Amino acid sequence: MITDNNKIADSKLKNNVSEFIIYMYQMEDLCRVYQFNIADIEQYVIHHFPVSSEEKVLLKVWFESLMEQMKNEQIEESGHLAEVQQYVNRLLDLKNRLLTTDEEFAAVYNAARPHIRQSLMEANAVGKKINSDIQVCLNGIYGLLLCRMNGREVPEELNDGIDAFGNVLSYLSFKYKQEDMMSPN
Repeated sequence: MITDNNKIADSKLKNNVSEFIIYMYQMEDLCRVYQFNIADIEQYVIHHFPVSSEEKVLLKVWFESLMEQMKNEQIEESGHLAEVQQYVNRLLDLKNRLLTTDEEFAAVYNAARPHIRQSLMEANAVGKKINSDIQVCLNGIYGLLLCRMNGREVPEELNDGIDAFGNVLSYLSFKYKQEDMMSPN
């Protein structure tokens, strides 16, 4: 399981599946930035995690496993792990169910719909093949995170869309957690 030996990933998965997905995207990108060099990841990433020495050893094992999995799935340059994308698909299934059964979610989703369409058109115009509205929402929030991490301002005209994406993902994550808690393990 992808959360083995990583308490942060495990906690995010248990508490907010959207945060987990975005965290995993970030970890995949860290592996790429450091060109799958575990010594650099250990020095510049793991060393700065506020955890015990024992947990840092486990994190190193986790990163090694993550990098091996990425190489096995041939996503060293781009893309996301199949296991992570399964959670995206679960959110997509949940969204489809809630649209027909939950009026509150339908209102949240309908507020985001124009922004989703706009983002899909823009992605397709530059050759990015995205066909999932949930993927659009995740990409929007991840893009916001990257902008903030790099000290860049988000253009004002994008804020409404990002807020709408966040509302969709928050609602879905809440419902996902509710369903997960009620299902037998």
